[in-house]
Amino acid sequence: MHKKKLSISPAWVFRSEEGELFDPVLFRLLKGVRDAGKLTVAAEQAGISYRHAWNLLNRSAGFFGLPLVDMHKGRGTRLSALGEKLLWSEQRAKARLGPQMDSMASELNNQLQQLLAGAHPVLRLHASHGYAVALLPDFSDELELDLRYCNPAEALSALARGDADVASFHFPACPHQAEQVMAAYQDQLDLKKLRVVRFVTREQGLIIRRDSRETVTGLADLTRSDVRFINRDEHSGTRILFNMLLAEQGIREGQIQGAEREEFTHTAVAAYVAAGMADAGFGVEAAAAQFGLDFIHLATEHYLLICPEDRLQQDNMQQLLALMGSAEFLNRLDALPGYAPDRCGEVCTFAELLASDRL
Repeated sequence: MHKKKLSISPAWVFRSEEGELFDPVLFRLLKGVRDAGKLTVAAEQAGISYRHAWNLLNRSAGFFGLPLVDMHKGRGTRLSALGEKLLWSEQRAKARLGPQMDSMASELNNQLQQLLAGAHPVLRLHASHGYAVALLPDFSDELELDLRYCNPAEALSALARGDADVASFHFPACPHQAEQVMAAYQDQLDLKKLRVVRFVTREQGLIIRRDSRETVTGLADLTRSDVRFINRDEHSGTRILFNMLLAEQGIREGQIQGAEREEFTHTAVAAYVAAGMADAGFGVEAAAAQFGLDFIHLATEHYLLICPEDRLQQDNMQQLLALMGSAEFLNRLDALPGYAPDRCGEVCTFAELLASDRL
């Protein structure tokens, strides 16, 4: 039998060699089936009729030669093994590529605004992927922001070159761990000229499925031969933190099955675990909550913004500070699991922030 080959586009549409398409509504329908267990509810959540839902599922089953759902009288509707795999493929693609797409959309939007409204200052923020910083573009009426996702070293380099006005930086609230992270970036941190804009604290730890609770209870369990791990990319600040925590317990990455496999965002790590492709990952609590996963807390981090002191008086920097301290923005932060406002919008030096953690 001829095997079907599929590719996925940035619009999350699966395309076969023959050009057949699977509309994104199919994935909304599959998610609804998984969450509700009823096709009628799933169709309503997907915004389509029950008949349309049936047609989508029948067409898909005909294409693959296997059903995407299993229906049993009195027991509702459940995703088949193929339906589960297809849904998780789409969700992993979104988690992996979403930040890059957001960065591209931000760049395009600002280019259009510059063209339509004439050249004007736009605040350029280069930041590590995070759930709190991702909220800032939602307040475009108050702040015109060009947000680019990158790793900490890239963000600091852009700031030094003048290609960014603000960069993100994150390090543990634990003083001796903070000193190690600061040392890793000491060549890129001009502590005399840079100022800290306090933002949030966030919880980092192990992301696991509920069926792994008895198997994975801490870092030492990652060395077990029956535990599969998914790592963050080697240039991320989260990977530096993870390796530091391993070293404190005398664990080498080489002892962990899957430590060589990498994902580039917290969301992608959580999606990888939720899909059953790994038993554990390392990332923020908000990512675990997004996919209904368990979380084992291992570290609290400061996630902050930094900029040259002479830029603090720019109008758009003042707009950013005002936004970060606004009640509406703080309420949005409060809704993020594992995140907490950290004297949000307050300006200080690195020395002052580090000293406050030692008290």
